[in-house]
Amino acid sequence: MLSRLSLLTVLATSLVLTISCKSSKKAPEAPVGGVEGGTLDPNIGSDNMILDSVGSDSGKISGLGSINFDYDSSTLTTEARRQLAENAEWIKTNKNTVQIEGHCDSRGSVEYNLALGERRAKSVKNYLTSLGVESKRMTIISYGEEKPLASGDTEEAHAKNRRANFVPLAQ
Repeated sequence: MLSRLSLLTVLATSLVLTISCKSSKKAPEAPVGGVEGGTLDPNIGSDNMILDSVGSDSGKISGLGSINFDYDSSTLTTEARRQLAENAEWIKTNKNTVQIEGHCDSRGSVEYNLALGERRAKSVKNYLTSLGVESKRMTIISYGEEKPLASGDTEEAHAKNRRANFVPLAQ
């Protein structure tokens, strides 16, 4: 009788731990690149990840502006597409390979935000490719929620952290 009670206790504890450790799932994202028929780029890699010292979030790179996203989305807004057209011209006229960084606000699990940051960076890369930027001149990385621009738990802070940045890589 004692062994059955012990077995039931172990099973009940295991069930409680399994239920409490599951992360919540979110609704599926819009198509990659924010348009129907968007495709993943099989050439996206993580080579040449040496960051330029004037890189991410510095605001010192004229012609490369950050892209902001709506909450829980990797779909490009009209304003994002306008900024990406400017960024495409900079990338086309400069020799640097550009790293696209995907960032998120602090809401959501670490795993979810890393995946969302990656979808954001891929969405940006795919759109830039559609504007004529060579795919091999861009790499992506996701930082998820690990490199916020703004601290705090306000909507204003969250909005600043939902972004994609551009970092020219050293030649």
